[in-house]
Amino acid sequence: MDVSTLKALNAAKRDRRGAVLVSDLASGASQLVAEDQVPTDALGQEIRARLLSGKSGAAEIDGRSLFLNVHLPPSRIVVIGAVHISQALAPMAAIAGFSVTIIDPRTAFATPERFAGIDLRADWPDDVFSSMPLDRYSAMVAVTHDPKIDDPGLIAALEAGCFYVGALGSRKTHAKRVDRLTALGFDQAIIDSIRAPIGLDIGAATPAEIAVAILAEIIQSLRRRSLASAVPQDRASA
Repeated sequence: MDVSTLKALNAAKRDRRGAVLVSDLASGASQLVAEDQVPTDALGQEIRARLLSGKSGAAEIDGRSLFLNVHLPPSRIVVIGAVHISQALAPMAAIAGFSVTIIDPRTAFATPERFAGIDLRADWPDDVFSSMPLDRYSAMVAVTHDPKIDDPGLIAALEAGCFYVGALGSRKTHAKRVDRLTALGFDQAIIDSIRAPIGLDIGAATPAEIAVAILAEIIQSLRRRSLASAVPQDRASA
């Protein structure tokens, strides 16, 4: 790998952007393809599949033997609400390979005893995001039922283009949420990307079952996410 390619790879890692290092096994030449620069040819199709699966490996493309080394930022789940669902979701998500952050300004809920070993922030979401911005490799889960706490997280996630945005609540609750986001100027298509009711429909009833449904939906969204653009979404459609 030449110096310029190494610098580009390090920059992608620093900026939490996905990239694939494509090496020609015969010539030794290599090129770095960023997630937002994937071509539409056969090589591009292979790169896209690798970016979605996260798996490196060899491939024969157009008569060339290539090795595709996938570099993805660690995916993370940010949960707004230190509730029973969060207590079940956090360890499950960690086992699945996600980093997890729980945010809740209510110190009666956000206690180290309830979330041992988890990145717990007993602060308002806006204060946390000022030093820990969201991105396309972040999933947002809002479960407090309190708009004052949930909405800032949802707004930040929609603006950052998070690969998953989910919110707990009934259809009536979500309708009110949609009204608030619409009043803030969000385009309907962006609002419609919110998963509400949250989680896959598996008939979940207990907090642990709801956590399973949420985690399954997050994994599904990660593996089927759009690679079209790394540019954060605006409040209005282009």
